[in-house]
Amino acid sequence: MKTKYIFVTGGVASSLGKGTISASLARLLLSRGYSVTIQKLEPYINPDPGTLNPYEHGECYVTEDGAETDLDLGHYERFTNEPTSQANSVTTGGIYLSVIEKERRGDYLGETVQVIPHITDEIKKRILVLGQTKKYDFVITEIGGTVGDIEGLPFIEAIRQLRLELGKNAVCIHLAYIPYLAAAGELKTKPAQHSVKLLLEQGVQPEIIVCRTEHKLTEGNRSKLALFCNVEKSCVIESIDAKSIYEVPMLMKAEGLDVQVLKKFGLSTKDDADLRDWTTFLKKLFNPKHEVTIGLVGKYVELKDAYKSITEAFIHAGTSLNCKVNLKWIHSETVNAKNVKSLLQGLSGVLVAPGFGKRGVDGKIAAIKYVREKNIPFLGICLGMQCAVVEFARHALNLPNAHSVEMDEKTKHPVISVMANQKNLDQFGGTMRLGSYDCHLKEGSLAKKIYKKSKISERHRHRYEFNNAYLKSFEKAGMTPSGINPEGLVEIVEITKHKFFIGTQFHPEYKSTVENPHPLFVAFVKAAMSN
Repeated sequence: MKTKYIFVTGGVASSLGKGTISASLARLLLSRGYSVTIQKLEPYINPDPGTLNPYEHGECYVTEDGAETDLDLGHYERFTNEPTSQANSVTTGGIYLSVIEKERRGDYLGETVQVIPHITDEIKKRILVLGQTKKYDFVITEIGGTVGDIEGLPFIEAIRQLRLELGKNAVCIHLAYIPYLAAAGELKTKPAQHSVKLLLEQGVQPEIIVCRTEHKLTEGNRSKLALFCNVEKSCVIESIDAKSIYEVPMLMKAEGLDVQVLKKFGLSTKDDADLRDWTTFLKKLFNPKHEVTIGLVGKYVELKDAYKSITEAFIHAGTSLNCKVNLKWIHSETVNAKNVKSLLQGLSGVLVAPGFGKRGVDGKIAAIKYVREKNIPFLGICLGMQCAVVEFARHALNLPNAHSVEMDEKTKHPVISVMANQKNLDQFGGTMRLGSYDCHLKEGSLAKKIYKKSKISERHRHRYEFNNAYLKSFEKAGMTPSGINPEGLVEIVEITKHKFFIGTQFHPEYKSTVENPHPLFVAFVKAAMSN
Protein backbone atom coordinates (compact mmCIF):
# COMPACT_ATOMS: atom_id res chain seq x y z
CA MET A 1 0.00 0.00 0.00
CA LYS A 2 1.00 3.65 -0.32
CA THR A 3 2.90 5.01 2.68
CA LYS A 4 0.61 6.73 5.18
CA TYR A 5 1.89 9.78 7.10
CA ILE A 6 0.81 10.60 10.65
CA PHE A 7 1.72 13.99 12.15
CA VAL A 8 1.74 14.44 15.94
CA THR A 9 1.57 17.97 17.33
CA GLY A 10 1.29 19.21 20.90
CA GLY A 11 -0.58 22.03 22.60
CA VAL A 12 -1.02 23.89 25.91
CA ALA A 13 2.32 22.76 27.40
CA SER A 14 5.48 20.92 26.48
CA SER A 15 6.62 17.58 27.94
CA LEU A 16 3.15 16.05 27.61
CA GLY A 17 4.50 12.84 26.12
CA LYS A 18 4.18 13.23 22.35
CA GLY A 19 7.08 10.80 22.01
CA THR A 20 5.37 8.21 24.19
CA ILE A 21 2.08 8.57 22.31
CA SER A 22 3.90 8.29 18.96
CA ALA A 23 5.82 5.24 20.14
CA SER A 24 2.66 3.65 21.56
CA LEU A 25 0.76 4.16 18.31
CA ALA A 26 3.70 2.65 16.43
CA ARG A 27 3.64 -0.37 18.76
CA LEU A 28 -0.07 -0.87 18.10
CA LEU A 29 0.35 -0.63 14.33
CA LEU A 30 3.35 -2.97 14.40
CA SER A 31 1.26 -5.43 16.41
CA ARG A 32 -1.23 -5.42 13.55
CA GLY A 33 1.46 -6.44 11.08
CA TYR A 34 2.29 -3.04 9.55
CA SER A 35 5.81 -1.65 9.10
CA VAL A 36 6.28 1.62 10.98
CA THR A 37 8.99 4.18 11.65
CA ILE A 38 8.92 7.36 13.74
CA GLN A 39 10.61 10.67 13.08
CA LYS A 40 11.25 13.71 15.29
CA LEU A 41 11.28 17.31 14.05
CA GLU A 42 13.08 19.56 16.53
CA PRO A 43 12.63 23.34 16.33
CA TYR A 44 15.99 24.34 17.86
CA ILE A 45 18.73 25.84 15.70
CA ASN A 46 21.47 23.46 16.83
CA PRO A 47 22.07 21.11 13.87
CA ASP A 48 21.86 18.27 16.43
CA PRO A 49 21.85 17.96 20.24
CA GLY A 50 25.44 16.66 20.32
CA THR A 51 26.87 19.86 21.79
CA LEU A 52 23.96 20.52 24.16
CA ASN A 53 24.53 20.22 27.90
CA PRO A 54 22.36 17.41 29.35
CA TYR A 55 20.82 20.00 31.69
CA GLU A 56 19.50 21.73 28.55
CA HIS A 57 17.92 18.80 26.77
CA GLY A 58 18.49 15.56 28.66
CA GLU A 59 20.26 12.59 27.14
CA CYS A 60 21.80 12.71 23.68
CA TYR A 61 20.74 9.46 22.01
CA VAL A 62 22.99 7.89 19.35
CA THR A 63 21.69 5.81 16.42
CA GLU A 64 23.34 2.92 14.60
CA ASP A 65 24.61 5.23 11.86
CA GLY A 66 26.09 7.69 14.34
CA ALA A 67 23.43 10.40 14.45
CA GLU A 68 23.31 12.38 17.71
CA THR A 69 19.60 12.81 18.36
CA ASP A 70 16.88 13.72 20.82
CA LEU A 71 16.14 11.21 23.60
CA ASP A 72 12.70 10.55 22.07
CA LEU A 73 14.38 8.39 19.43
CA GLY A 74 15.34 6.10 22.31
CA HIS A 75 11.65 5.74 23.15
CA TYR A 76 10.91 4.95 19.51
CA GLU A 77 13.46 2.14 19.44
CA ARG A 78 12.54 0.72 22.85
CA PHE A 79 8.85 0.49 21.90
CA THR A 80 9.24 -0.68 18.30
CA ASN A 81 12.43 -2.75 18.50
CA GLU A 82 13.37 -1.08 15.20
CA PRO A 83 16.62 0.91 14.77
CA THR A 84 16.35 4.57 13.78
CA SER A 85 18.82 6.61 11.74
CA GLN A 86 19.90 10.12 10.83
CA ALA A 87 16.76 10.39 8.69
CA ASN A 88 14.60 9.97 11.81
CA SER A 89 15.97 13.14 13.41
CA VAL A 90 15.48 16.58 11.85
CA THR A 91 16.29 19.97 13.41
CA THR A 92 15.67 23.54 12.30
CA GLY A 93 19.44 24.02 12.37
CA GLY A 94 19.96 21.03 10.09
CA ILE A 95 17.31 22.29 7.69
CA TYR A 96 18.76 25.81 7.46
CA LEU A 97 22.31 24.46 7.18
CA SER A 98 21.28 22.29 4.22
CA VAL A 99 19.45 25.14 2.49
CA ILE A 100 22.35 27.56 2.99
CA GLU A 101 24.83 25.01 1.64
CA LYS A 102 22.65 24.57 -1.45
CA GLU A 103 22.51 28.34 -1.92
CA ARG A 104 26.31 28.61 -1.65
CA ARG A 105 26.69 25.91 -4.32
CA GLY A 106 24.35 27.81 -6.60
CA ASP A 107 21.64 25.13 -6.56
CA TYR A 108 18.88 27.74 -6.52
CA LEU A 109 20.20 29.49 -9.66
CA GLY A 110 20.14 32.96 -8.18
CA GLU A 111 16.68 32.77 -6.56
CA THR A 112 15.92 34.73 -3.40
CA VAL A 113 16.01 32.02 -0.72
CA GLN A 114 13.01 32.25 1.63
CA VAL A 115 11.25 30.28 4.36
CA ILE A 116 8.52 29.50 1.83
CA PRO A 117 9.17 27.62 -0.37
CA HIS A 118 12.82 26.72 0.27
CA ILE A 119 12.80 25.92 4.00
CA THR A 120 9.39 24.25 3.90
CA ASP A 121 10.38 22.25 0.81
CA GLU A 122 13.45 20.95 2.64
CA ILE A 123 11.29 19.97 5.63
CA LYS A 124 8.84 18.14 3.36
CA LYS A 125 11.72 16.34 1.66
CA ARG A 126 13.02 15.11 5.05
CA ILE A 127 9.55 13.88 6.05
CA LEU A 128 8.91 12.01 2.82
CA VAL A 129 12.33 10.39 2.50
CA LEU A 130 11.58 7.65 5.04
CA GLY A 131 8.54 6.48 3.12
CA GLN A 132 10.36 6.70 -0.21
CA THR A 133 13.57 4.86 0.72
CA LYS A 134 12.35 1.94 2.82
CA LYS A 135 8.67 1.90 1.86
CA TYR A 136 7.23 1.85 5.38
CA ASP A 137 3.46 1.41 5.68
CA PHE A 138 3.36 4.26 8.21
CA VAL A 139 5.68 7.16 8.94
CA ILE A 140 4.84 8.89 12.22
CA THR A 141 6.32 12.40 12.46
CA GLU A 142 6.42 14.08 15.87
CA ILE A 143 6.82 17.86 15.88
CA GLY A 144 8.75 19.04 18.93
CA GLY A 145 7.64 21.96 21.06
CA THR A 146 4.14 23.38 21.35
CA VAL A 147 1.73 24.81 18.80
CA GLY A 148 2.15 28.57 18.89
CA ASP A 149 5.94 28.50 19.30
CA ILE A 150 7.49 30.89 16.77
CA GLU A 151 10.29 28.47 15.96
CA GLY A 152 7.81 25.72 15.09
CA LEU A 153 5.88 27.67 12.46
CA PRO A 154 7.85 26.40 9.41
CA PHE A 155 7.20 22.80 10.49
CA ILE A 156 3.45 23.42 10.84
CA GLU A 157 3.38 25.15 7.44
CA ALA A 158 5.22 22.19 5.87
CA ILE A 159 2.62 19.85 7.37
CA ARG A 160 -0.19 22.02 6.02
CA GLN A 161 1.27 21.77 2.53
CA LEU A 162 1.93 18.03 2.80
CA ARG A 163 -1.63 17.31 3.92
CA LEU A 164 -2.88 18.94 0.73
CA GLU A 165 -0.37 17.06 -1.40
CA LEU A 166 -0.89 13.66 0.27
CA GLY A 167 -4.67 13.88 0.53
CA LYS A 168 -6.14 10.82 2.25
CA ASN A 169 -2.64 9.50 3.01
CA ALA A 170 -2.06 12.00 5.84
CA VAL A 171 -3.62 12.35 9.28
CA CYS A 172 -2.87 14.80 12.09
CA ILE A 173 -3.07 13.87 15.78
CA HIS A 174 -2.99 16.70 18.33
CA LEU A 175 -1.93 16.02 21.92
CA ALA A 176 -3.27 18.60 24.37
CA TYR A 177 -3.25 19.01 28.13
CA ILE A 178 -6.55 19.01 30.06
CA PRO A 179 -5.83 20.69 33.42
CA TYR A 180 -7.74 19.85 36.58
CA LEU A 181 -8.74 22.77 38.83
CA ALA A 182 -8.93 21.46 42.37
CA ALA A 183 -10.87 24.49 43.63
CA ALA A 184 -13.58 23.91 41.02
CA GLY A 185 -13.27 20.14 41.20
CA GLU A 186 -13.36 19.71 37.44
CA LEU A 187 -11.32 19.30 34.28
CA LYS A 188 -11.07 22.31 31.97
CA THR A 189 -11.07 21.79 28.22
CA LYS A 190 -10.66 25.46 27.23
CA PRO A 191 -6.82 25.40 26.98
CA ALA A 192 -7.03 22.41 24.63
CA GLN A 193 -9.67 24.18 22.55
CA HIS A 194 -7.41 27.22 22.23
CA SER A 195 -4.46 25.07 21.17
CA VAL A 196 -6.57 23.53 18.40
CA LYS A 197 -7.72 27.01 17.41
CA LEU A 198 -4.05 28.03 17.05
CA LEU A 199 -3.46 25.00 14.86
CA LEU A 200 -6.51 25.88 12.75
CA GLU A 201 -5.22 29.45 12.33
CA GLN A 202 -2.10 27.91 10.79
CA GLY A 203 -4.20 25.87 8.38
CA VAL A 204 -4.08 22.43 10.03
CA GLN A 205 -7.20 20.60 11.23
CA PRO A 206 -6.38 17.66 13.52
CA GLU A 207 -8.50 14.55 12.91
CA ILE A 208 -7.78 13.06 16.35
CA ILE A 209 -7.23 14.77 19.70
CA VAL A 210 -5.37 12.93 22.46
CA CYS A 211 -6.04 14.46 25.87
CA ARG A 212 -3.28 14.22 28.47
CA THR A 213 -4.99 14.28 31.85
CA GLU A 214 -4.59 13.32 35.49
CA HIS A 215 -8.30 12.52 35.85
CA LYS A 216 -10.71 10.58 33.67
CA LEU A 217 -12.56 12.53 31.00
CA THR A 218 -16.32 12.78 31.36
CA GLU A 219 -18.66 12.27 28.43
CA GLY A 220 -19.33 16.00 28.68
CA ASN A 221 -15.62 16.76 28.26
CA ARG A 222 -15.43 14.55 25.19
CA SER A 223 -18.55 16.05 23.64
CA LYS A 224 -17.36 19.62 24.21
CA LEU A 225 -13.93 18.95 22.70
CA ALA A 226 -15.47 17.17 19.72
CA LEU A 227 -17.90 20.04 19.09
CA PHE A 228 -15.45 22.94 19.41
CA CYS A 229 -12.48 21.20 17.76
CA ASN A 230 -14.33 19.81 14.71
CA VAL A 231 -13.65 16.13 15.40
CA GLU A 232 -15.83 13.09 15.97
CA LYS A 233 -16.45 12.21 19.61
CA SER A 234 -14.83 8.79 19.07
CA CYS A 235 -11.67 10.65 18.03
CA VAL A 236 -11.29 12.33 21.42
CA ILE A 237 -8.82 9.99 23.09
CA GLU A 238 -8.05 9.99 26.81
CA SER A 239 -4.39 9.67 27.83
CA ILE A 240 -4.50 9.45 31.60
CA ASP A 241 -1.36 9.28 33.78
CA ALA A 242 0.03 5.76 33.83
CA LYS A 243 2.15 3.82 36.32
CA SER A 244 4.72 3.29 33.58
CA ILE A 245 5.23 4.60 30.06
CA TYR A 246 5.08 0.96 28.94
CA GLU A 247 1.43 0.85 30.00
CA VAL A 248 0.51 3.58 27.50
CA PRO A 249 0.14 1.27 24.44
CA MET A 250 -2.46 -0.72 26.38
CA LEU A 251 -4.29 2.46 27.39
CA MET A 252 -4.26 3.70 23.80
CA LYS A 253 -5.56 0.33 22.61
CA ALA A 254 -8.40 0.51 25.14
CA GLU A 255 -9.23 4.03 23.87
CA GLY A 256 -9.12 2.82 20.25
CA LEU A 257 -6.40 5.17 19.01
CA ASP A 258 -5.11 2.68 16.44
CA VAL A 259 -8.66 1.88 15.30
CA GLN A 260 -9.46 5.56 14.70
CA VAL A 261 -6.20 6.07 12.79
CA LEU A 262 -6.88 3.09 10.55
CA LYS A 263 -10.44 4.30 9.91
CA LYS A 264 -9.14 7.72 8.86
CA PHE A 265 -6.97 6.00 6.27
CA GLY A 266 -9.80 3.74 5.13
CA LEU A 267 -7.96 0.61 6.30
CA SER A 268 -9.49 -2.50 7.85
CA THR A 269 -9.87 -2.67 11.62
CA LYS A 270 -11.06 -6.27 11.58
CA ASP A 271 -7.92 -7.86 13.04
CA ASP A 272 -6.96 -6.82 16.57
CA ALA A 273 -3.48 -5.76 17.68
CA ASP A 274 -1.54 -8.73 19.05
CA LEU A 275 -0.08 -7.46 22.32
CA ARG A 276 0.36 -10.76 24.15
CA ASP A 277 4.12 -10.32 24.57
CA TRP A 278 3.62 -6.74 25.73
CA THR A 279 1.00 -7.86 28.24
CA THR A 280 3.39 -10.50 29.60
CA PHE A 281 6.08 -7.82 29.99
CA LEU A 282 3.69 -5.56 31.93
CA LYS A 283 2.59 -8.39 34.23
CA LYS A 284 6.21 -9.08 35.14
CA LEU A 285 6.95 -5.35 35.44
CA PHE A 286 4.12 -4.73 37.91
CA ASN A 287 4.48 -8.01 39.83
CA PRO A 288 8.20 -8.54 40.51
CA LYS A 289 9.30 -11.49 42.64
CA HIS A 290 12.62 -9.95 43.61
CA GLU A 291 14.03 -6.52 44.39
CA VAL A 292 17.52 -4.98 44.34
CA THR A 293 18.98 -1.53 44.87
CA ILE A 294 21.72 -0.37 42.54
CA GLY A 295 23.66 2.87 42.86
CA LEU A 296 23.95 5.12 39.81
CA VAL A 297 26.94 7.44 40.23
CA GLY A 298 26.89 10.40 37.83
CA LYS A 299 27.30 14.15 37.56
CA TYR A 300 23.82 14.94 36.18
CA VAL A 301 21.67 13.01 38.67
CA GLU A 302 19.50 16.07 39.37
CA LEU A 303 18.10 15.54 35.86
CA LYS A 304 17.04 11.93 35.47
CA ASP A 305 16.51 12.37 31.71
CA ALA A 306 20.29 12.73 31.33
CA TYR A 307 20.48 8.95 31.90
CA LYS A 308 17.17 7.98 30.30
CA SER A 309 18.45 5.01 28.29
CA ILE A 310 20.27 3.62 31.34
CA THR A 311 17.21 3.77 33.58
CA GLU A 312 15.07 2.13 30.87
CA ALA A 313 17.71 -0.58 30.29
CA PHE A 314 17.47 -1.42 34.00
CA ILE A 315 13.68 -1.73 33.66
CA HIS A 316 14.04 -4.09 30.69
CA ALA A 317 16.72 -6.21 32.37
CA GLY A 318 15.01 -6.30 35.76
CA THR A 319 11.65 -7.26 34.28
CA SER A 320 13.23 -10.10 32.29
CA LEU A 321 14.49 -11.44 35.66
CA ASN A 322 11.23 -10.79 37.55
CA CYS A 323 13.14 -8.22 39.58
CA LYS A 324 12.39 -4.60 40.47
CA VAL A 325 15.55 -2.50 40.19
CA ASN A 326 15.55 0.46 42.57
CA LEU A 327 18.11 3.12 41.63
CA LYS A 328 19.91 5.14 44.27
CA TRP A 329 21.01 8.35 42.56
CA ILE A 330 24.43 9.46 43.80
CA HIS A 331 25.98 12.73 42.65
CA SER A 332 29.61 12.02 41.88
CA GLU A 333 30.68 15.45 43.17
CA THR A 334 29.55 14.44 46.65
CA VAL A 335 31.61 11.22 46.80
CA ASN A 336 35.03 11.12 48.43
CA ALA A 337 37.26 8.67 50.28
CA LYS A 338 35.74 9.62 53.66
CA ASN A 339 32.04 9.18 52.83
CA VAL A 340 32.13 6.56 50.06
CA LYS A 341 31.40 3.72 52.48
CA SER A 342 28.31 5.40 53.91
CA LEU A 343 27.05 6.31 50.43
CA LEU A 344 27.55 2.89 48.82
CA GLN A 345 27.18 0.48 51.74
CA GLY A 346 24.25 -1.90 51.35
CA LEU A 347 23.94 -1.50 47.58
CA SER A 348 23.67 -4.66 45.51
CA GLY A 349 25.63 -3.11 42.63
CA VAL A 350 27.01 0.18 41.34
CA LEU A 351 26.93 1.68 37.83
CA VAL A 352 29.25 4.59 37.08
CA ALA A 353 27.69 6.66 34.32
CA PRO A 354 29.10 8.29 31.19
CA GLY A 355 29.84 11.99 30.86
CA PHE A 356 32.40 14.59 29.83
CA GLY A 357 34.77 16.90 31.71
CA LYS A 358 36.58 16.68 35.03
CA ARG A 359 33.70 17.73 37.33
CA GLY A 360 32.76 14.79 39.53
CA VAL A 361 35.50 12.48 38.19
CA ASP A 362 37.26 12.15 41.56
CA GLY A 363 34.01 10.93 43.08
CA LYS A 364 33.58 8.35 40.34
CA ILE A 365 37.11 7.06 40.94
CA ALA A 366 36.50 6.87 44.70
CA ALA A 367 33.28 4.89 44.13
CA ILE A 368 35.03 2.47 41.78
CA LYS A 369 37.88 1.87 44.24
CA TYR A 370 35.36 1.00 46.95
CA VAL A 371 33.32 -1.47 44.87
CA ARG A 372 36.44 -3.09 43.42
CA GLU A 373 37.93 -3.69 46.85
CA LYS A 374 34.63 -4.75 48.44
CA ASN A 375 33.78 -7.11 45.56
CA ILE A 376 30.50 -5.33 44.76
CA PRO A 377 29.13 -5.85 41.19
CA PHE A 378 30.19 -2.96 38.97
CA LEU A 379 29.34 -1.71 35.48
CA GLY A 380 31.12 1.32 34.02
CA ILE A 381 29.99 2.96 30.79
CA CYS A 382 32.20 5.14 28.58
CA LEU A 383 33.74 7.64 31.06
CA GLY A 384 32.75 5.14 33.77
CA MET A 385 34.99 2.57 32.09
CA GLN A 386 37.80 5.12 31.69
CA CYS A 387 37.56 6.02 35.39
CA ALA A 388 37.84 2.30 36.22
CA VAL A 389 41.06 2.16 34.19
CA VAL A 390 42.44 5.23 35.98
CA GLU A 391 41.49 3.83 39.41
CA PHE A 392 43.11 0.47 38.66
CA ALA A 393 46.28 2.15 37.40
CA ARG A 394 46.58 4.24 40.55
CA HIS A 395 45.86 1.56 43.14
CA ALA A 396 46.71 -1.78 41.49
CA LEU A 397 49.59 -0.71 39.21
CA ASN A 398 50.90 1.78 41.78
CA LEU A 399 50.85 4.71 39.36
CA PRO A 400 49.42 7.44 41.65
CA ASN A 401 49.57 10.14 38.96
CA ALA A 402 47.75 8.10 36.32
CA HIS A 403 44.86 9.91 34.66
CA SER A 404 43.00 10.60 31.45
CA VAL A 405 44.43 13.34 29.25
CA GLU A 406 40.90 14.75 29.11
CA MET A 407 41.25 15.68 32.78
CA ASP A 408 45.01 16.25 32.94
CA GLU A 409 46.88 16.93 29.71
CA LYS A 410 50.26 16.74 31.48
CA THR A 411 49.69 13.51 33.43
CA LYS A 412 52.83 11.35 33.74
CA HIS A 413 50.78 8.24 33.04
CA PRO A 414 48.10 8.89 30.40
CA VAL A 415 46.34 5.53 30.71
CA ILE A 416 43.44 7.12 28.81
CA SER A 417 44.60 9.04 25.75
CA VAL A 418 42.90 11.10 23.06
CA MET A 419 42.13 9.20 19.87
CA ALA A 420 44.42 10.05 16.95
CA ASN A 421 41.59 11.37 14.77
CA GLN A 422 40.31 13.57 17.61
CA LYS A 423 43.42 15.74 17.84
CA ASN A 424 43.54 19.31 16.53
CA LEU A 425 39.83 19.54 15.76
CA ASP A 426 38.53 22.95 14.70
CA GLN A 427 34.92 22.11 15.63
CA PHE A 428 33.24 19.82 18.14
CA GLY A 429 29.76 19.18 16.77
CA GLY A 430 29.40 15.73 15.22
CA THR A 431 33.13 14.97 15.34
CA MET A 432 33.29 12.28 18.04
CA ARG A 433 33.57 8.56 17.34
CA LEU A 434 29.89 7.91 16.82
CA GLY A 435 27.63 4.99 15.98
CA SER A 436 28.11 1.23 15.73
CA TYR A 437 31.50 -0.46 15.58
CA ASP A 438 32.45 -4.13 15.78
CA CYS A 439 34.17 -5.67 18.77
CA HIS A 440 35.78 -9.11 19.14
CA LEU A 441 35.40 -10.82 22.53
CA LYS A 442 38.18 -12.76 24.19
CA GLU A 443 37.71 -16.49 24.61
CA GLY A 444 36.96 -17.47 28.21
CA SER A 445 36.06 -13.92 29.23
CA LEU A 446 32.99 -12.89 31.20
CA ALA A 447 31.99 -10.69 28.25
CA LYS A 448 32.01 -13.69 25.90
CA LYS A 449 29.93 -15.66 28.42
CA ILE A 450 27.40 -12.83 28.65
CA TYR A 451 27.02 -12.18 24.92
CA LYS A 452 27.30 -15.86 23.95
CA LYS A 453 29.15 -14.94 20.75
CA SER A 454 32.61 -13.85 19.64
CA LYS A 455 31.74 -10.74 17.64
CA ILE A 456 29.40 -7.95 18.71
CA SER A 457 28.45 -4.49 17.46
CA GLU A 458 27.73 -1.62 19.85
CA ARG A 459 27.17 2.15 19.66
CA HIS A 460 29.75 4.73 20.70
CA ARG A 461 30.08 8.39 21.60
CA HIS A 462 33.60 9.33 22.75
CA ARG A 463 36.90 11.06 21.97
CA TYR A 464 39.24 9.23 24.35
CA GLU A 465 40.49 5.65 24.46
CA PHE A 466 42.46 3.13 26.49
CA ASN A 467 46.19 3.75 25.98
CA ASN A 468 47.54 0.46 24.58
CA ALA A 469 51.05 1.31 25.77
CA TYR A 470 49.85 0.16 29.22
CA LEU A 471 48.02 -2.93 27.97
CA LYS A 472 50.48 -5.59 29.21
CA SER A 473 50.80 -3.94 32.63
CA PHE A 474 47.04 -4.05 33.12
CA GLU A 475 46.77 -7.66 32.01
CA LYS A 476 49.60 -8.69 34.34
CA ALA A 477 47.88 -6.95 37.31
CA GLY A 478 44.51 -8.64 36.64
CA MET A 479 42.46 -6.25 34.51
CA THR A 480 41.68 -8.02 31.23
CA PRO A 481 40.94 -6.24 27.94
CA SER A 482 38.19 -8.68 26.95
CA GLY A 483 36.75 -6.74 24.02
CA ILE A 484 38.95 -5.40 21.22
CA ASN A 485 37.97 -3.41 18.13
CA PRO A 486 39.44 -4.63 14.78
CA GLU A 487 41.69 -1.54 14.84
CA GLY A 488 43.04 -2.53 18.26
CA LEU A 489 40.92 -0.22 20.43
CA VAL A 490 40.07 -1.67 23.85
CA GLU A 491 36.27 -1.72 24.08
CA ILE A 492 35.76 -3.79 27.26
CA VAL A 493 37.81 -4.27 30.42
CA GLU A 494 36.99 -6.72 33.19
CA ILE A 495 38.47 -8.15 36.36
CA THR A 496 37.98 -11.90 36.22
CA LYS A 497 38.63 -12.50 39.93
CA HIS A 498 35.91 -10.03 40.87
CA LYS A 499 32.27 -11.04 41.40
CA PHE A 500 31.24 -8.83 38.45
CA PHE A 501 33.44 -5.99 37.23
CA ILE A 502 33.03 -4.76 33.64
CA GLY A 503 33.70 -1.45 31.95
CA THR A 504 32.63 -0.71 28.37
CA GLN A 505 33.85 2.08 26.10
CA PHE A 506 30.57 1.78 24.19
CA HIS A 507 27.02 2.53 25.37
CA PRO A 508 25.09 -0.76 25.77
CA GLU A 509 22.04 1.13 27.06
CA TYR A 510 21.29 2.50 23.57
CA LYS A 511 20.41 -0.96 22.23
CA SER A 512 18.18 -2.20 25.07
CA THR A 513 14.50 -2.62 24.17
CA VAL A 514 11.40 -4.18 25.70
CA GLU A 515 11.69 -7.17 23.37
CA ASN A 516 15.49 -7.46 23.68
CA PRO A 517 16.88 -6.42 27.07
CA HIS A 518 20.60 -5.81 26.75
CA PRO A 519 22.62 -8.87 27.88
CA LEU A 520 25.14 -6.75 29.81
CA PHE A 521 22.40 -5.14 31.89
CA VAL A 522 20.70 -8.51 32.40
CA ALA A 523 23.97 -10.05 33.60
CA PHE A 524 24.70 -7.06 35.85
CA VAL A 525 21.25 -7.15 37.49
CA LYS A 526 21.58 -10.92 37.91
CA ALA A 527 24.93 -10.41 39.66
CA ALA A 528 23.37 -7.76 41.88
CA MET A 529 20.52 -10.13 42.76
CA SER A 530 23.00 -12.78 43.88
CA ASN A 531 25.08 -10.29 45.85
